Amino acid sequence: MGSTLASAREHRIRQGGLATSALGALLFAGNALAVPSFAQQTGHPCEQCHTVAYGPALTDYGREFKLNGYVYGENSPLVPVALMVQGGYSRTKADQPEVPAPTYKVNDNLSLDQVSLFIASRITSHLGVFAQVTYDGIGHVTTWDNLDLRYARPLNIGSTAIVAGVSVNNNPTVQDLWNSTPAWGFPYISSALAPSPTAGPFIGGLAQTVLGATAFVSVNSRYYLEAGGYRGLSHKWLDKIGIGADSSPNLSGVSPYWRAAVRFNRDVNFYSIGLFGLDSRVQPDATIPEKDRYTDFGFDATYQYEGKGAHVVAANASFIHERQMLAASFAGGGSDGISNDLQAFNVDLTYGYQRTWIATVAVFAISGSHNAALYSPGALSGSANGSPGSGGYVLQAEYIPFGKLNSFGAPWLNVRLGLQYTAYTKFNGGTSNYDGFGRSASDNNTLFAFFWVII
Repeated sequence: MGSTLASAREHRIRQGGLATSALGALLFAGNALAVPSFAQQTGHPCEQCHTVAYGPALTDYGREFKLNGYVYGENSPLVPVALMVQGGYSRTKADQPEVPAPTYKVNDNLSLDQVSLFIASRITSHLGVFAQVTYDGIGHVTTWDNLDLRYARPLNIGSTAIVAGVSVNNNPTVQDLWNSTPAWGFPYISSALAPSPTAGPFIGGLAQTVLGATAFVSVNSRYYLEAGGYRGLSHKWLDKIGIGADSSPNLSGVSPYWRAAVRFNRDVNFYSIGLFGLDSRVQPDATIPEKDRYTDFGFDATYQYEGKGAHVVAANASFIHERQMLAASFAGGGSDGISNDLQAFNVDLTYGYQRTWIATVAVFAISGSHNAALYSPGALSGSANGSPGSGGYVLQAEYIPFGKLNSFGAPWLNVRLGLQYTAYTKFNGGTSNYDGFGRSASDNNTLFAFFWVII
């Protein structure tokens, strides 16, 4: 989550044209990537691959490890599995109008959000896997989660160094090398019981409901190109794996995906700029022959300072423009018109001291066309003025005692303890009475005290 928590509560996919692929799918999904079996395989501590001891944020070495199919290292993990547990305490500024999930309260909730089992290891000299199965502690269901099966082959053509390969995965951008795209974007953990904005780009809401393959090539560790496609999983399969048929994105045919990036290394400074996108056709109602089309164009940038001293700095930014052609939704009365658009902007800045004390600030904003049929009034999650506009900031402080070379229990004991505050300056199109039922955007401000353990 995002590990991206693979459960029905996080797959707010558009049904009947309703744009409910939540901003949470882009910003508020809990993620995980660092696992002890990879550390054992490479013989390096987790901080070799991750900027703040452990977690999804990759160093340049970590990106090369993933690019090359998770096969670095001379060791074979004794147990190529890992266990992750996440949870915490959530408090919103105002009580929610209804309980966010059965057995919980309208506020001040303690929760065990998820328990995940990872299989993460080299399989052959050119093939590796990162696979996750998750128990959703809120929905009380076990599902498959992120999957990235990678084959990679390095070769030289004259003086040109190339790494080429294929990824089979179930979440567009989960195979990406950067933390500026939806699957691995900040925040890497968040409250599963707090409100989140309704609207978000389609590319950020497909996790675990699709399966695809992409081919990639890296040239001289500078230029990166990738292309492939995704198909939606059948309703029967979604039921079998615990996601649920009602989470189906109802994709029609193959959705093409593309990615390009340029990397720059300047001593201890790393930069990248890139673009990515997905073009999806959706048939939300089988009785209506028309289809909806969502075309996402994303632009992203990354900066990292990776010196050998006590200080670490990392920054990520992304902007996604989504063009929506909602012929099927319009025909079914689910949209005011055929043409619609949506934009999402995210930026985050992290500072780490000795990879132990971590502070992050992030800003997010979403905007788009007014559409009263897509964004209608409703308590908490509705919009009184038909606008998808939301925005705010996240402040986060963490203590990460383990994951370093001489850490206690290395590499098997990894703990993050943190305090996260999410504040909304706008929510679902408004600041006060945004939902038509008297709720203010700031009522959804959330304090989340969390723990995150991987062994």
